[in-house]
Amino acid sequence: MANIYEMVADFKRKYPLTIGWRYIKNASIIEKHLNPGEEVKYAFIAQKNDNLLSIFESAVVALTSERILIGRKRVVIGYFLDSITPDLFNDLKVTGGIIWGKVHIDTVKEFITLSNISNDALPEIESEISSYMIEQKKKYHMENNDD
Repeated sequence: MANIYEMVADFKRKYPLTIGWRYIKNASIIEKHLNPGEEVKYAFIAQKNDNLLSIFESAVVALTSERILIGRKRVVIGYFLDSITPDLFNDLKVTGGIIWGKVHIDTVKEFITLSNISNDALPEIESEISSYMIEQKKKYHMENNDD
């Protein structure tokens, strides 16, 4: 299986208009927090903000066998990691603009916006996240209804 950096680099080659920096550093945050046996199924890069003009909050987003992870390495010291488990996922919204689009992930606790994504990449990302969450929610409900 390809590592997270390779997945993101492939995504960036496929969708070069997507704005993203520091893939290796951001991907390393996700790799650091993977649980034993947790596999990355899909990864892409975006800006974790709601402002198309702010291009300095690059993040790597990874769909794993257990959750969605969003990793951002700070420039100087430290990092940010968001983890969205299937039980917290509410909804997904995709908006396209002239050049870039946004993916909005609504969770029980917060509303996450991923921006500066090439419009061409939006259908792929929507399809990957939607099918992933449908599959994960089915597993989650089956595990919790067995009690």
